[in-house]
Amino acid sequence: MATQPIYPLLTAEEFLDIDFGDHKAELDNGVIRMMAGGTQRHARVRGNIFLALGNRLKGSGCTPYNSDMAARTHSNSIRYPDVTVYCGHEGPEHDDDKSADDPRVIFEVLSAGTARTDLTVKLAEYRAIPSVDAIVFVDIATERLRVLLRPAPDTWNEVAHREPYDLLLPTLGVTLPHTEIFARD
Repeated sequence: MATQPIYPLLTAEEFLDIDFGDHKAELDNGVIRMMAGGTQRHARVRGNIFLALGNRLKGSGCTPYNSDMAARTHSNSIRYPDVTVYCGHEGPEHDDDKSADDPRVIFEVLSAGTARTDLTVKLAEYRAIPSVDAIVFVDIATERLRVLLRPAPDTWNEVAHREPYDLLLPTLGVTLPHTEIFARD
């Protein structure tokens, strides 16, 4: 009879101390989950969002980060959203931070391999972070957005846009045009 080895669950701090080299992983409730690379389309849309936010947020005290900056969703989970906006982290004391637990806006660009986890497990974790004002799921196959906004504590408004939609992020005071999010050049 085969036995299953039992491994201790990792904390966020232990996970962040691991060097994965060229590989990327997330910590999912104490368990390391390796991540695959994305497609060219995924990378382009993620880059479009990152650049659009960067240009609009200059001087605001809020900064977009790509998937190199981790979001600590709780003590045993570390996520790497495609784009995350943090506010108040612009000082030199944050230069060596590998993660933060107070994102304001989170973007996940959906792919066939990650959509189920993004729309269930990660969504629940993101909604539980008190600082999060908006969660945006970007479907690159249909060029549609699913937007969750928190206008007040414990209140979420969710809209799945079926038509092209210029994304308004009220707490940041910015709008990202649909054409800019999905631009191909």
